[in-house]
Formats: sequence, structure tokens, C-alpha cells
Amino acid sequence: MIHARSALLPAGWAADVRVAVAGGRIASVAAGAAPEAGDARVDVLLPALSNLHSHTFQRAMAGLAEYRAAGRESFWTWRETMYRFLGRLGPEEIGAIAAQAFVEMQETGFAAVAEFHYVHHQPDGAPYARIGELGERIMAAAAETGIGLTHLPVLYTYGGAGRQPLAGGQLRFGNDPGRFARLLEEARAAARRLPADAVVGLAPHSLRATCPEDLAAVIPAAGDGPVHLHIAEQPAEVEQIAAWLGARPVEWLVANAPVGERWCAVHATHMTAAETRALAATGAVAGLCPVTEANLGDGPFGGPGWLAAGGAFGVGTDSNVRISMPEELRTLEYSQRLRDLARTVLVPGEGSVGAFLYGAAAAGGARALGRAAGAIAPGLWADLVAIDADHPTLVALPDDRLLDALVFAAPDGVVTDLWSAGRHCVRGGRHVAREAVRARFAAAMRRLREAL
Repeated sequence: MIHARSALLPAGWAADVRVAVAGGRIASVAAGAAPEAGDARVDVLLPALSNLHSHTFQRAMAGLAEYRAAGRESFWTWRETMYRFLGRLGPEEIGAIAAQAFVEMQETGFAAVAEFHYVHHQPDGAPYARIGELGERIMAAAAETGIGLTHLPVLYTYGGAGRQPLAGGQLRFGNDPGRFARLLEEARAAARRLPADAVVGLAPHSLRATCPEDLAAVIPAAGDGPVHLHIAEQPAEVEQIAAWLGARPVEWLVANAPVGERWCAVHATHMTAAETRALAATGAVAGLCPVTEANLGDGPFGGPGWLAAGGAFGVGTDSNVRISMPEELRTLEYSQRLRDLARTVLVPGEGSVGAFLYGAAAAGGARALGRAAGAIAPGLWADLVAIDADHPTLVALPDDRLLDALVFAAPDGVVTDLWSAGRHCVRGGRHVAREAVRARFAAAMRRLREAL
């Protein structure tokens, strides 16, 4: 049982809310209820967000890709740095880094994560004895930290548009559709050892890393699970795909793939107005990673047009250069303000920008993960986060202004408690496995830095 002084329910804010959790799901919600002995008592209770896009291993790169070399730095030069770094990671390091990233995600308010997992093999491209070895390390980190996991094994067959061969750091990613099918089978078998809220979907990395025939071959294997892919992240990518396939990436995808509500189009940054309307009409969720998109210089998402077309969205931490749930929402809105020279851009009509961003990201993120969550309502997974309304950035605010302050003013440290499918993983602002995970992460980082 959880008792909150105030909680955000589907119908709005309510006082003295008592939430019963059973089997990881919300069993009942009662407003105007007095606390009882044994209740977990919190201040303000919110539905927790799902992080819809993460590459956990890149958490270890934070601070290593901000040095300006001769010439103009770009996403593509950053990618070469990432490939070199990746060559030093073994299974132990990948597991330790993932666990640290998951702890940080939960401490900032994410109850679940979609791990877009494309590092499958040894540095020379040879598979491990178990082709799913590295995916199992991600799952072990999720089990240790209690985060809700949507695991997305990635199909990555080519090194660039037009079926260019894999090379260098990409060798660790490569699978043809046949080997990918075996990888997916192993991932599903391993996921059966996780809690019942775990999901396995699949992720064609991008149109440049696959081909039309391979895409058509693997999509049916998703069944009713989620399908994620990167698309239209960079202008150069758009140009390459258009030259190869005769259409821009989003234009081609909508016309040639069964895109629907189970799909998440990650980034979708460089779209025309017509592409924006067409992709939104499919029901696909736009997977936005504003902190990473700013860090890599990708450009801002076309938010107003997407919302006008009824598009859904969620947020993710992608490269994990900075893991902060409020900062992802804040950076999303600020990117729109900087482009449009306006304020309060991402809210249809009138109303609270913070409340709209939070609510839309909660719903869109849960849908992108194939996760029954995103609201405090019976039957949904108990993905819940409590914040301290006495924090200096929140103190004395009425409930209907709390989300504006959370999104636009709050630093890290306002989360007091977090439940992932009923697992009480953050208590008193600290993850219950923080110290053990941090020690293992620090040891892994020392080994990696010594090798640089």
C-alpha cells in the first residue's frame, strides 16, 4: 500500500490517495483515504515515465567525446569515437555500465527502459559462444536494479546506405536475418527468467543499416511486440537514403512497411510537413532524445507540426551522456523555443506546458515500450514516482503548477521513491542497489581508462 498526500490521477489531482499494488500491478486507487499502519507514505505521487530509447554502453563515454579536433566535428566524427571506444568493452564492462545507467534512470524518475541493443559480438565480429551473451548481460543488469525492461535486439546488417559492407567498430553489430532470428529466439528465452513485465521486441537499426528485403523478412517476427528504428536523424542520412531508395527515409518507410501503433520512430528529426503528417497518421510514437540530439548536433524535432497532426511522443536518454528525466522534457521544449523565437511552444491550445509534456511522454513512452503503464489506474503496472514538494524549487506551489516546476526548474534529487512494476527500487532518493552497482561500475571504468 502506498499513501500519497497528493497524486496525479487520470481525472486530475486528488488528495490523500491510497494505492494498492498486487502482482506488480495497481489493484485499486482510493482518493480521500486516510493512511494506515504499514503504508509507504510519500508526498506527491506521479505515474513514472518510460525511457523509450537507450544505448546503455554509451554511458561510459560521457566526457570522452567533447574534444574538438582539427576540422568540423559532427555526428559522424562522434560515431568514429564511439566505435573506437566500443572495441574495449567486454561482457563484464557492458553489464556493469548498464546497471549503473539503470540506477541513474530510476533515481531520476524513469521506471522502465527500452534498451536498443546492437552490440552483439566480440570486437572482431566473431559471435560469443552464446550469441545472446551481451543481451543477457543487459537483462541481468535489469534484474539487479529492478527496472522494467523492453529489450530490443537490433538487426544491423550493412555499414551504410546501399548495402555497404560492415567495417571496423560495426563488426560487433552485424547479423544477417537468419542469425538475427537465432539471436531473437535466445533473447526471448532469457527474458522468461525476468519479471512478468519484461518485453522483447525488435529493432531494425535504421534504413541505412538494413535493406528492404531484410526489413520485410524480420518485421513479422515482432508479433505483437514493439518495433523501433532510427530514422531521419541526420541530413546526410536523408540524402543517402533518397539517393539509394528513391525516396526520403520517412516517405519510404510509410509507403513500404506496416508502420503502426507498435512502432517507435526514433529521432524523426528531418521530416517534411507531408512526412510529419503521414507518420503521425500511422500511430507510431516519435522517440525523442533531446539531450542527445542537442549533444550530437542533430537539430530540433518538428514539434508543432507533429502535435497538430495528432502525433504521440515519448522521451529517451539515447547516448546517456546525461541521464535526467526532467532535463529531457526541458530540453525538448527549449529546442522549440530557440528555433521559433517563442515561448510555451509544445502545448496544444492553452494550458500548462509542463503538465502536457509530462502526461504525453508518460503515455507515449509506455506505448512505445509495449508496456501497460503511464497512469495511476487499476490494472496498469505500478510504475510510480514520488517527488518531494518541499524541495526549494517546488515548495508552496499548488498542485497544478508542480509539473511546470518539475520540468523547468527542478534539479536532480527531487525524486524520493520509485516503483517499477511494484518493485520499490528508490527509497529516500537513493536506489537500493546503488552502492554495489556503483562499485562495480567504478572498477570497470578504471579498467577502461587504463586501456585508453
